[in-house]
Amino acid sequence: MSSPAVVQRSLTTLPSRVRRRPVSWIPHLVLALGVVVFASPVYMALIGSTHDPSTIARGDMPLSPGQMMVSNYRQAWAVGEGMRVKTAPVRTMMMNSFIMAVVIASGKISISMLSAFAVAFFRFPLRMFFFWMIFITLMLPVEVRIIPTYAVVTNLGMINTFWGLTVPLLASATGTLIFRTFFLTIPDELVEAAKLDGAGPMRFFWSILMPMSITAMAALFVILFVYGWNQYLWPLLITTSSGMETIVIGITKMIGTGEAQTDWHLIMATTILALIPPVTVVVVMQRWFVKGLVGTDK
Repeated sequence: MSSPAVVQRSLTTLPSRVRRRPVSWIPHLVLALGVVVFASPVYMALIGSTHDPSTIARGDMPLSPGQMMVSNYRQAWAVGEGMRVKTAPVRTMMMNSFIMAVVIASGKISISMLSAFAVAFFRFPLRMFFFWMIFITLMLPVEVRIIPTYAVVTNLGMINTFWGLTVPLLASATGTLIFRTFFLTIPDELVEAAKLDGAGPMRFFWSILMPMSITAMAALFVILFVYGWNQYLWPLLITTSSGMETIVIGITKMIGTGEAQTDWHLIMATTILALIPPVTVVVVMQRWFVKGLVGTDK
């Protein structure tokens, strides 16, 4: 065994960058600055939602919470109307947005997995042609497809319904590409072993592919949930009554009243409430989201 003196002498011969790794505070300072920049508007909205509209209108809003937090949030949540703002209650708009986001995320994942499964594991004529046709839709912006999609929804009688809000947005070329790329990494030996055990295509899909795709599904669910929650153009075209409006449409209509004195306390309270569901989804599913992006379980 080496003596303590020999060990100490060997340590002294190591390069200084190995023996001593100074902590660089520059990345931490940059991150802290970024947090301050992005969190400041949210904090000001939170503070503004606790004051009366006259305090906000005068421009002397303090940096500390006010005394009207409970009343402002109760009014926005249950009533949704102020002196100049007249919308549906926030609970109704948030429920509409939540249903839309969940259905869009779940539907996109389901359809993307099945289409990627067909393209990756089945051999049929024009297989790659159909895949590239799906991939080409990524090059088309939503505005290009908005008029024919609206015409189809109108002819089917789905205006101002949840079907009209969600069904046209269920297909996802991005999800198909992601799942196909993942499925191609599965070894052929696993497929052959499943066939030897008597597993059919759908049994292989449910029992093997889906458990292996949990992290990818979770990561895609977070992205698609936020995507569905933040939809603006399509709900603006489809909804014709206040009872079907989403939270993004409601906030936009609150701001766009054209009045000099807007009920900013209700707008800010509604904005803070609108942040809760997507932030909760991201925080709760953060671990699976990171695993799905980096592919640690693949």
